[in-house]
Amino acid sequence: MSLSKNFSFESLYSKSTPPGKLRTPPSRGKYDFAVAYPDPNSLPIKELIESLKIGLEEEGKNLAIYPHPQGYPPLRKFIAQKVFTDRGIKTDYENIILGNGSGEHLYMIAEALLNPNDVVFTEEFVYSGTLAILRRFKSTIIPVKCDSEGMIPEELENSIINIKTQNKIPKIIYTIPTFQNPLGLVSPVNRRLKFLEISKKHNIPIVEDDCYADLNFTKMSEPAIYSLDKTGNVIYVGSFSKIIAPGVRLGYIIAQPDFLDRINAIKSGGGVNEFASIAIHRYSEKYLKSHIESINNILIKKRDAMLAALGENFGSKAEWSKPNGGLYIWLKMPSNINLSSLQKESLKYGVGFQPGNLFSPNSDSGENCARLCFGYNTPEEIYEGIRELALILEKNQIL
Repeated sequence: MSLSKNFSFESLYSKSTPPGKLRTPPSRGKYDFAVAYPDPNSLPIKELIESLKIGLEEEGKNLAIYPHPQGYPPLRKFIAQKVFTDRGIKTDYENIILGNGSGEHLYMIAEALLNPNDVVFTEEFVYSGTLAILRRFKSTIIPVKCDSEGMIPEELENSIINIKTQNKIPKIIYTIPTFQNPLGLVSPVNRRLKFLEISKKHNIPIVEDDCYADLNFTKMSEPAIYSLDKTGNVIYVGSFSKIIAPGVRLGYIIAQPDFLDRINAIKSGGGVNEFASIAIHRYSEKYLKSHIESINNILIKKRDAMLAALGENFGSKAEWSKPNGGLYIWLKMPSNINLSSLQKESLKYGVGFQPGNLFSPNSDSGENCARLCFGYNTPEEIYEGIRELALILEKNQIL
């Protein structure tokens, strides 16, 4: 055997290791409708620097010791107060664990609950990051038909009953009931109560992903499902990514104590970054409420620009959602159109979007749809980008 031969790990990988993934970031278009980035000019850089400076002066020496396993206590206390005020959730800060964005918590939930082939019920189109985690744990993902108010309860219960007849184990009802990603839907309170009723009847927990609830362009809001639950059926996940910046990588989970004990044992790397937590805590105490109001005013203008551009350039040849919050518009073309096949070509012309089949639990529908994010570009750029997208479709004899 030659000692100079390159070492290979190929025969050593565990059976659960997924295929390799490129380490380069995805290409971005000038008109970046593909990813839900916030408005870059709205990032509160000055205030974050001020908040970090104050926090470090007051307790920076505590960085010499490892963080609390559940995360920085003052930030958890702030979150407990915030979710009570904004979402009607009554919880103690001891029932909150901080993590690296909401994705880490979704991963821990999956690891705690899912065996291979266990069943998870989701909206018929759902956040692709969640789908990737569920696939990582080899779960069976069942899409549930939606209408303008989100998952249809009767369809959900029928799916559960059908799965039970196949001797499969239903484990999770995963939903984004407020400004759903990618559909932008909001489930009203009566439907949320129905979800809880079905959850309890069939002994299946609900994972409520509420990461977009603060991006509300109206004065009306529906209560969190967690706030309606009195028996511990609901696991609640939230994040600072959409209201401050994705780069801060801070999210949180709220659940009953026994479940938190389990996922705390799963969580690797100890407590979440205390340096970032100190800054976010000081910033949130002083500025977060007014910042959310400010970014929502910005996002309303961007949403309106995209809606106007779609109306002018697509007319009656497509349908699209008109969300009252969040960061997305769901575009739907006639069923014979394949937008997925045009994603790469569109990017060559500077227009990024994500085709609908990326959000399909079984990747078998949505080719005629696209998620368009309006958070990053200016209203003028949004108009230009939608016009460019329409020209690309015309060139391909689609529009």
